[in-house]
Amino acid sequence: MTRTSHQLRRDALQIWQAGVDAVRSETLVREAFRLDGSTLLVGDEELDLTAVGRLIVVGAGKAGAGMAAAVEEVLGSQLMQQKQLTGWVNVPADCVRPLERITLHSARPAGMNEPRPEGAAGAREIIRLVESAGPDDLCLCLISGGGSALMPAPVEGISLDDKLEITRYLSAAGANIEQFNTVRKQLSRIKGGGLMRACRAGRIVSLIISDVLGDPLDVIASGPTTEDSSTPQAALDVLDAFAARNALPSAVFDYLEQKQNAQQPEPTCRVTNLIIGNLATAVDAAGLEAERLGYEQAMVCAERSEGPAEEVGRHLAEMALKMRAGPGPNCLISGGEPVVTLVDESRRGQGGRNQQLVLAALENLADDGAQGIAILSGGTDGEDGPTDAAGALLDADALSRASELHLTPADYLARNDAYNYFRSIDALIKTGPTHTNVCDVRVVVVDR
Repeated sequence: MTRTSHQLRRDALQIWQAGVDAVRSETLVREAFRLDGSTLLVGDEELDLTAVGRLIVVGAGKAGAGMAAAVEEVLGSQLMQQKQLTGWVNVPADCVRPLERITLHSARPAGMNEPRPEGAAGAREIIRLVESAGPDDLCLCLISGGGSALMPAPVEGISLDDKLEITRYLSAAGANIEQFNTVRKQLSRIKGGGLMRACRAGRIVSLIISDVLGDPLDVIASGPTTEDSSTPQAALDVLDAFAARNALPSAVFDYLEQKQNAQQPEPTCRVTNLIIGNLATAVDAAGLEAERLGYEQAMVCAERSEGPAEEVGRHLAEMALKMRAGPGPNCLISGGEPVVTLVDESRRGQGGRNQQLVLAALENLADDGAQGIAILSGGTDGEDGPTDAAGALLDADALSRASELHLTPADYLARNDAYNYFRSIDALIKTGPTHTNVCDVRVVVVDR
Protein backbone atom coordinates (compact mmCIF):
# COMPACT_ATOMS: atom_id res chain seq x y z
CA MET A 1 0.00 0.00 0.00
CA THR A 2 1.42 3.37 -1.03
CA ARG A 3 0.67 6.40 1.14
CA THR A 4 0.96 9.96 -0.14
CA SER A 5 2.49 12.78 1.89
CA HIS A 6 -1.04 14.01 2.63
CA GLN A 7 -2.09 10.57 3.90
CA LEU A 8 0.99 10.26 6.13
CA ARG A 9 0.27 13.68 7.65
CA ARG A 10 -3.37 12.82 8.21
CA ASP A 11 -2.53 9.44 9.76
CA ALA A 12 0.12 10.91 12.08
CA LEU A 13 -2.37 13.47 13.37
CA GLN A 14 -5.08 10.84 13.80
CA ILE A 15 -2.76 8.51 15.72
CA TRP A 16 -1.59 11.36 17.98
CA GLN A 17 -5.17 12.52 18.60
CA ALA A 18 -6.19 9.00 19.66
CA GLY A 19 -3.52 9.15 22.35
CA VAL A 20 -4.79 12.49 23.62
CA ASP A 21 -8.41 11.33 23.60
CA ALA A 22 -7.51 8.30 25.73
CA VAL A 23 -6.36 10.52 28.60
CA ARG A 24 -9.35 12.87 28.69
CA SER A 25 -9.90 13.56 32.38
CA GLU A 26 -13.62 12.78 32.48
CA THR A 27 -13.04 9.38 30.90
CA LEU A 28 -10.24 8.46 33.29
CA VAL A 29 -12.24 9.44 36.39
CA ARG A 30 -15.33 7.50 35.28
CA GLU A 31 -13.19 4.39 34.76
CA ALA A 32 -11.54 4.59 38.21
CA PHE A 33 -14.26 6.15 40.38
CA ARG A 34 -17.65 4.43 40.61
CA LEU A 35 -20.65 4.29 42.93
CA ASP A 36 -22.38 1.03 43.86
CA GLY A 37 -25.22 1.80 46.23
CA SER A 38 -23.58 3.22 49.37
CA THR A 39 -20.16 1.88 48.36
CA LEU A 40 -17.65 4.06 46.57
CA LEU A 41 -15.31 2.02 44.36
CA VAL A 42 -11.94 3.73 43.87
CA GLY A 43 -9.61 1.54 41.84
CA ASP A 44 -9.52 -1.75 43.76
CA GLU A 45 -10.71 -0.20 47.05
CA GLU A 46 -14.24 -0.11 48.46
CA LEU A 47 -15.26 2.78 50.72
CA ASP A 48 -18.42 2.54 52.82
CA LEU A 49 -20.05 5.96 52.52
CA THR A 50 -22.43 5.31 55.40
CA ALA A 51 -19.41 5.73 57.70
CA VAL A 52 -18.39 9.02 56.07
CA GLY A 53 -19.44 12.38 57.47
CA ARG A 54 -18.67 15.10 54.96
CA LEU A 55 -17.09 14.91 51.50
CA ILE A 56 -14.44 17.50 50.69
CA VAL A 57 -12.94 17.81 47.19
CA VAL A 58 -9.74 19.76 46.56
CA GLY A 59 -7.05 19.76 43.92
CA ALA A 60 -5.21 21.50 41.12
CA GLY A 61 -4.11 20.85 37.56
CA LYS A 62 -4.83 21.32 33.89
CA ALA A 63 -7.23 18.35 34.04
CA GLY A 64 -8.93 19.59 37.22
CA ALA A 65 -12.14 20.86 35.62
CA GLY A 66 -12.95 17.60 33.85
CA MET A 67 -11.99 15.56 36.90
CA ALA A 68 -14.24 17.63 39.18
CA ALA A 69 -17.16 17.47 36.74
CA ALA A 70 -16.84 13.68 36.51
CA VAL A 71 -16.72 13.33 40.32
CA GLU A 72 -19.97 15.28 40.60
CA GLU A 73 -21.54 13.19 37.84
CA VAL A 74 -20.59 9.90 39.53
CA LEU A 75 -21.76 10.96 43.00
CA GLY A 76 -25.01 12.64 41.91
CA SER A 77 -26.90 15.55 43.44
CA GLN A 78 -28.64 13.59 46.21
CA LEU A 79 -25.48 12.06 47.65
CA MET A 80 -23.54 15.31 47.36
CA GLN A 81 -26.25 17.11 49.33
CA GLN A 82 -26.48 14.32 51.90
CA LYS A 83 -22.71 14.41 52.50
CA GLN A 84 -22.58 18.25 52.42
CA LEU A 85 -20.00 18.04 49.65
CA THR A 86 -17.90 21.15 49.26
CA GLY A 87 -14.90 21.57 47.02
CA TRP A 88 -12.28 23.86 45.53
CA VAL A 89 -10.00 23.05 42.58
CA ASN A 90 -7.42 25.43 41.08
CA VAL A 91 -7.43 25.37 37.27
CA PRO A 92 -6.29 27.59 34.35
CA ALA A 93 -8.66 30.46 33.58
CA ASP A 94 -9.97 28.92 30.36
CA CYS A 95 -11.13 25.79 32.25
CA VAL A 96 -13.46 27.61 34.63
CA ARG A 97 -17.13 26.65 34.37
CA PRO A 98 -19.98 26.39 36.88
CA LEU A 99 -20.39 23.07 38.70
CA GLU A 100 -23.03 22.08 41.21
CA ARG A 101 -20.93 21.88 44.41
CA ILE A 102 -17.24 22.25 43.51
CA THR A 103 -15.72 25.66 42.81
CA LEU A 104 -13.35 25.79 39.86
CA HIS A 105 -10.99 28.64 40.67
CA SER A 106 -9.03 30.58 38.04
CA ALA A 107 -5.49 30.20 39.36
CA ARG A 108 -3.62 31.61 36.34
CA PRO A 109 -4.35 32.95 32.85
CA ALA A 110 -4.44 30.43 30.02
CA GLY A 111 -1.03 29.70 28.54
CA MET A 112 0.92 31.18 31.48
CA ASN A 113 2.36 28.21 33.38
CA GLU A 114 3.75 30.19 36.32
CA PRO A 115 2.70 30.75 39.95
CA ARG A 116 0.32 33.71 40.26
CA PRO A 117 -1.31 35.63 43.16
CA GLU A 118 -4.72 34.21 42.23
CA GLY A 119 -3.26 30.71 42.49
CA ALA A 120 -1.85 31.51 45.93
CA ALA A 121 -5.28 32.76 47.03
CA GLY A 122 -6.84 29.50 45.84
CA ALA A 123 -4.17 27.48 47.66
CA ARG A 124 -5.05 29.25 50.91
CA GLU A 125 -8.69 28.23 50.43
CA ILE A 126 -7.64 24.62 49.79
CA ILE A 127 -5.62 24.59 53.02
CA ARG A 128 -8.57 26.11 54.92
CA LEU A 129 -10.92 23.42 53.62
CA VAL A 130 -8.72 20.45 54.54
CA GLU A 131 -7.95 21.94 57.96
CA SER A 132 -11.71 22.24 58.60
CA ALA A 133 -12.27 18.49 58.07
CA GLY A 134 -13.04 16.05 60.89
CA PRO A 135 -11.92 12.46 61.52
CA ASP A 136 -15.12 11.02 59.95
CA ASP A 137 -14.75 13.03 56.74
CA LEU A 138 -13.41 11.90 53.38
CA CYS A 139 -11.18 14.21 51.33
CA LEU A 140 -10.94 13.60 47.59
CA CYS A 141 -7.87 15.18 46.04
CA LEU A 142 -7.78 15.69 42.24
CA ILE A 143 -4.21 16.07 40.99
CA SER A 144 -2.95 16.51 37.42
CA GLY A 145 -0.16 18.10 35.41
CA GLY A 146 0.40 21.79 36.01
CA GLY A 147 -0.67 21.45 39.64
CA SER A 148 2.61 22.82 40.95
CA ALA A 149 2.22 26.21 39.29
CA LEU A 150 -1.53 26.32 39.89
CA MET A 151 -1.30 25.75 43.66
CA PRO A 152 1.52 27.97 45.00
CA ALA A 153 1.71 28.26 48.77
CA PRO A 154 5.10 29.74 49.72
CA VAL A 155 6.48 29.06 53.19
CA GLU A 156 6.88 31.96 55.58
CA GLY A 157 9.83 34.12 54.60
CA ILE A 158 9.64 33.24 50.89
CA SER A 159 7.47 35.43 48.66
CA LEU A 160 5.52 34.48 45.58
CA ASP A 161 7.87 36.72 43.59
CA ASP A 162 10.80 34.69 44.95
CA LYS A 163 9.18 31.45 43.71
CA LEU A 164 8.43 33.03 40.34
CA GLU A 165 12.06 34.10 40.02
CA ILE A 166 13.20 30.55 40.82
CA THR A 167 10.80 29.10 38.23
CA ARG A 168 11.99 31.42 35.48
CA TYR A 169 15.66 30.91 36.30
CA LEU A 170 15.50 27.12 36.32
CA SER A 171 13.36 27.06 33.18
CA ALA A 172 15.82 29.19 31.23
CA ALA A 173 18.69 27.03 32.48
CA GLY A 174 17.09 23.84 31.10
CA ALA A 175 16.07 22.17 34.38
CA ASN A 176 13.82 19.11 34.05
CA ILE A 177 10.58 18.55 35.98
CA GLU A 178 12.24 16.46 38.70
CA GLN A 179 14.75 19.23 39.39
CA PHE A 180 12.02 21.88 39.36
CA ASN A 181 9.91 20.02 41.86
CA THR A 182 12.81 19.10 44.15
CA VAL A 183 13.23 22.81 44.77
CA ARG A 184 9.55 23.81 44.77
CA LYS A 185 8.53 21.14 47.30
CA GLN A 186 10.96 22.44 49.91
CA LEU A 187 9.59 25.98 49.66
CA SER A 188 5.86 25.17 49.84
CA ARG A 189 3.19 24.64 52.50
CA ILE A 190 1.24 22.29 50.18
CA LYS A 191 3.81 20.45 48.06
CA GLY A 192 5.95 17.58 49.31
CA GLY A 193 3.15 16.12 51.43
CA GLY A 194 2.13 19.48 52.90
CA LEU A 195 -1.53 19.09 51.95
CA MET A 196 -1.58 15.62 53.52
CA ARG A 197 -0.09 16.91 56.78
CA ALA A 198 -2.54 19.84 56.91
CA CYS A 199 -5.61 17.65 56.34
CA ARG A 200 -7.71 16.69 59.37
CA ALA A 201 -9.98 14.24 57.54
CA GLY A 202 -9.78 10.59 58.51
CA ARG A 203 -9.13 9.59 54.92
CA ILE A 204 -7.65 11.11 51.77
CA VAL A 205 -8.11 9.55 48.35
CA SER A 206 -6.08 11.19 45.58
CA LEU A 207 -6.98 10.59 41.94
CA ILE A 208 -3.87 11.43 39.92
CA ILE A 209 -3.27 11.97 36.20
CA SER A 210 0.50 11.77 35.85
CA ASP A 211 2.50 14.20 33.73
CA VAL A 212 5.87 12.93 34.98
CA LEU A 213 7.95 10.18 33.38
CA GLY A 214 7.94 7.02 35.51
CA ASP A 215 4.98 8.29 37.59
CA PRO A 216 6.84 9.16 40.84
CA LEU A 217 4.07 10.19 43.25
CA ASP A 218 6.23 12.74 45.04
CA VAL A 219 7.02 14.60 41.79
CA ILE A 220 3.57 14.78 40.11
CA ALA A 221 2.27 18.28 40.98
CA SER A 222 5.11 18.21 43.56
CA GLY A 223 3.44 15.45 45.59
CA PRO A 224 0.88 17.21 47.83
CA THR A 225 -0.48 13.95 49.29
CA THR A 226 2.58 11.73 49.52
CA GLU A 227 5.74 11.63 51.59
CA ASP A 228 8.57 13.64 50.13
CA SER A 229 11.61 11.63 49.09
CA SER A 230 13.74 14.71 48.50
CA THR A 231 15.44 16.90 51.11
CA PRO A 232 16.42 20.54 51.62
CA GLN A 233 19.97 19.51 50.72
CA ALA A 234 18.74 18.01 47.44
CA ALA A 235 17.09 21.35 46.62
CA LEU A 236 20.33 23.18 47.40
CA ASP A 237 22.21 20.73 45.18
CA VAL A 238 19.87 21.46 42.25
CA LEU A 239 20.25 25.22 42.69
CA ASP A 240 24.03 24.90 42.94
CA ALA A 241 24.11 22.70 39.82
CA PHE A 242 22.61 25.64 37.91
CA ALA A 243 24.87 28.24 39.61
CA ALA A 244 21.88 29.97 41.20
CA ARG A 245 23.44 31.42 44.37
CA ASN A 246 24.36 34.74 42.82
CA ALA A 247 21.18 34.95 40.77
CA LEU A 248 18.37 34.18 43.25
CA PRO A 249 17.35 35.80 46.58
CA SER A 250 19.56 34.83 49.52
CA ALA A 251 16.40 34.16 51.59
CA VAL A 252 15.85 31.00 49.53
CA PHE A 253 19.21 29.54 50.47
CA ASP A 254 18.93 30.70 54.10
CA TYR A 255 15.57 28.94 54.46
CA LEU A 256 16.75 25.68 52.89
CA GLU A 257 19.86 25.57 55.07
CA GLN A 258 17.83 26.15 58.25
CA LYS A 259 15.19 23.60 57.22
CA GLN A 260 17.71 20.76 57.15
CA ASN A 261 17.46 20.40 60.94
CA ALA A 262 13.67 20.83 61.22
CA GLN A 263 11.26 17.93 61.88
CA GLN A 264 8.12 17.55 59.76
CA PRO A 265 4.84 16.73 61.61
CA GLU A 266 3.38 13.28 60.98
CA PRO A 267 0.14 13.07 58.93
CA THR A 268 -2.97 12.15 60.91
CA CYS A 269 -5.03 10.64 58.08
CA ARG A 270 -4.88 7.49 55.97
CA VAL A 271 -3.96 8.22 52.35
CA THR A 272 -4.59 6.38 49.08
CA ASN A 273 -2.83 7.70 45.97
CA LEU A 274 -4.20 6.25 42.73
CA ILE A 275 -2.77 7.01 39.30
CA ILE A 276 -5.69 6.86 36.88
CA GLY A 277 -3.89 7.89 33.69
CA ASN A 278 -0.37 8.47 32.43
CA LEU A 279 1.83 8.66 29.34
CA ALA A 280 1.65 4.90 28.78
CA THR A 281 -2.16 5.20 28.56
CA ALA A 282 -1.82 7.68 25.70
CA VAL A 283 0.95 5.79 23.88
CA ASP A 284 -0.97 2.50 24.07
CA ALA A 285 -4.11 4.11 22.64
CA ALA A 286 -2.09 5.72 19.85
CA GLY A 287 -0.62 2.29 19.06
CA LEU A 288 -4.08 0.76 18.74
CA GLU A 289 -5.12 3.52 16.33
CA ALA A 290 -1.99 2.94 14.25
CA GLU A 291 -2.87 -0.75 13.97
CA ARG A 292 -6.41 0.16 12.97
CA LEU A 293 -5.01 2.33 10.17
CA GLY A 294 -2.93 -0.57 8.88
CA TYR A 295 0.49 0.26 10.30
CA GLU A 296 2.92 -2.12 11.93
CA GLN A 297 3.89 -0.07 14.97
CA ALA A 298 6.61 0.03 17.60
CA MET A 299 6.07 1.90 20.89
CA VAL A 300 8.53 3.46 23.32
CA CYS A 301 7.64 5.22 26.56
CA ALA A 302 10.42 7.09 28.39
CA GLU A 303 10.64 6.55 32.13
CA ARG A 304 13.19 9.27 32.87
CA SER A 305 14.25 12.64 31.51
CA GLU A 306 15.32 12.40 27.88
CA GLY A 307 17.76 15.28 27.67
CA PRO A 308 17.78 18.03 25.01
CA ALA A 309 14.84 18.20 22.60
CA GLU A 310 17.25 18.69 19.70
CA GLU A 311 18.91 15.30 20.35
CA VAL A 312 15.54 13.54 20.55
CA GLY A 313 14.44 15.15 17.28
CA ARG A 314 17.60 14.14 15.45
CA HIS A 315 17.23 10.59 16.73
CA LEU A 316 13.65 10.42 15.44
CA ALA A 317 14.84 11.63 12.03
CA GLU A 318 17.45 8.85 11.94
CA MET A 319 14.81 6.29 12.94
CA ALA A 320 12.49 7.54 10.18
CA LEU A 321 15.20 7.05 7.56
CA LYS A 322 15.94 3.52 8.79
CA MET A 323 12.25 2.60 8.90
CA ARG A 324 11.71 3.87 5.36
CA ALA A 325 14.74 1.97 4.04
CA GLY A 326 14.12 -1.49 5.45
CA PRO A 327 11.64 -4.07 6.74
CA GLY A 328 9.98 -3.94 10.14
CA PRO A 329 7.64 -1.36 11.72
CA ASN A 330 6.53 1.57 9.58
CA CYS A 331 5.19 3.55 12.53
CA LEU A 332 7.04 4.59 15.69
CA ILE A 333 5.09 6.03 18.62
CA SER A 334 7.07 7.42 21.51
CA GLY A 335 6.29 9.35 24.64
CA GLY A 336 8.52 11.51 26.76
CA GLU A 337 9.45 15.02 27.84
CA PRO A 338 12.76 16.52 26.71
CA VAL A 339 14.12 19.88 27.79
CA VAL A 340 15.16 23.05 25.97
CA THR A 341 17.90 25.41 27.10
CA LEU A 342 16.77 28.95 26.31
CA VAL A 343 19.01 31.60 24.80
CA ASP A 344 19.17 35.10 26.26
CA GLU A 345 15.79 36.81 26.22
CA SER A 346 17.11 39.55 23.92
CA ARG A 347 17.62 36.93 21.15
CA ARG A 348 14.81 34.54 22.00
CA GLY A 349 11.93 33.90 19.63
CA GLN A 350 8.82 31.80 20.20
CA GLY A 351 8.53 28.06 20.62
CA GLY A 352 8.31 25.05 22.90
CA ARG A 353 10.07 21.75 23.34
CA ASN A 354 7.89 19.89 20.79
CA GLN A 355 8.42 22.51 18.10
CA GLN A 356 12.16 22.62 18.85
CA LEU A 357 12.29 18.81 18.61
CA VAL A 358 10.55 18.67 15.22
CA LEU A 359 12.69 21.49 13.85
CA ALA A 360 15.84 19.57 14.81
CA ALA A 361 14.42 16.51 13.01
CA LEU A 362 13.63 18.66 9.99
CA GLU A 363 17.20 19.97 9.90
CA ASN A 364 18.46 16.38 9.72
CA LEU A 365 16.07 15.56 6.86
CA ALA A 366 16.50 18.78 4.86
CA ASP A 367 18.96 17.25 2.35
CA ASP A 368 16.87 14.08 1.98
CA GLY A 369 13.60 15.91 1.32
CA ALA A 370 11.61 13.65 3.71
CA GLN A 371 9.80 11.84 0.91
CA GLY A 372 7.60 9.14 2.44
CA ILE A 373 8.13 10.46 5.99
CA ALA A 374 5.97 12.35 8.49
CA ILE A 375 7.12 13.24 12.01
CA LEU A 376 4.88 14.83 14.62
CA SER A 377 5.49 15.86 18.22
CA GLY A 378 2.84 17.43 20.44
CA GLY A 379 2.06 18.10 24.07
CA THR A 380 -1.00 16.20 25.24
CA ASP A 381 -2.14 19.36 27.06
CA GLY A 382 -2.37 21.27 23.77
CA GLU A 383 0.18 23.79 25.04
CA ASP A 384 3.81 23.80 23.90
CA GLY A 385 5.81 26.41 25.75
CA PRO A 386 4.28 29.91 25.88
CA THR A 387 2.56 29.46 22.51
CA ASP A 388 -0.90 28.61 21.19
CA ALA A 389 0.43 25.46 19.48
CA ALA A 390 0.55 21.90 20.81
CA GLY A 391 3.57 21.10 18.64
CA ALA A 392 4.51 20.74 14.99
CA LEU A 393 4.57 18.27 12.09
CA LEU A 394 7.01 17.83 9.23
CA ASP A 395 6.62 16.01 5.94
CA ALA A 396 7.86 16.37 2.38
CA ASP A 397 5.36 19.14 1.60
CA ALA A 398 6.43 21.17 4.65
CA LEU A 399 10.10 20.80 3.69
CA SER A 400 9.29 21.92 0.15
CA ARG A 401 7.55 25.06 1.42
CA ALA A 402 10.50 25.81 3.72
CA SER A 403 12.90 25.47 0.79
CA GLU A 404 10.84 27.85 -1.35
CA LEU A 405 10.98 30.43 1.46
CA HIS A 406 14.74 29.88 1.96
CA LEU A 407 14.27 29.23 5.68
CA THR A 408 17.36 28.06 7.57
CA PRO A 409 16.48 25.64 10.42
CA ALA A 410 19.76 26.22 12.28
CA ASP A 411 19.05 29.94 12.66
CA TYR A 412 15.59 29.33 14.15
CA LEU A 413 16.90 26.55 16.41
CA ALA A 414 19.67 28.78 17.74
CA ARG A 415 17.21 31.45 18.88
CA ASN A 416 14.40 29.12 20.11
CA ASP A 417 12.13 30.39 17.34
CA ALA A 418 10.64 27.15 16.01
CA TYR A 419 7.10 28.57 16.28
CA ASN A 420 7.72 31.21 13.62
CA TYR A 421 9.49 28.69 11.38
CA PHE A 422 6.54 26.30 11.40
CA ARG A 423 3.99 29.11 11.22
CA SER A 424 5.64 30.22 7.97
CA ILE A 425 5.10 26.78 6.41
CA ASP A 426 1.69 26.06 7.98
CA ALA A 427 2.97 23.09 10.01
CA LEU A 428 1.91 23.98 13.56
CA ILE A 429 -0.50 21.70 15.44
CA LYS A 430 -3.18 23.79 17.13
CA THR A 431 -5.79 22.04 19.25
CA GLY A 432 -6.40 24.56 22.00
CA PRO A 433 -6.06 23.37 25.61
CA THR A 434 -7.09 19.71 25.90
CA HIS A 435 -7.69 19.94 29.67
CA THR A 436 -5.46 16.97 30.36
CA ASN A 437 -1.68 16.47 30.50
CA VAL A 438 0.52 13.35 30.38
CA CYS A 439 3.72 14.75 28.77
CA ASP A 440 4.36 14.57 25.00
CA VAL A 441 3.49 12.02 22.32
CA ARG A 442 5.51 11.71 19.09
CA VAL A 443 4.49 9.84 15.95
CA VAL A 444 6.73 8.83 13.02
CA VAL A 445 5.08 7.19 9.99
CA VAL A 446 6.80 6.18 6.76
CA ASP A 447 5.89 4.88 3.32
CA ARG A 448 8.26 2.48 1.61
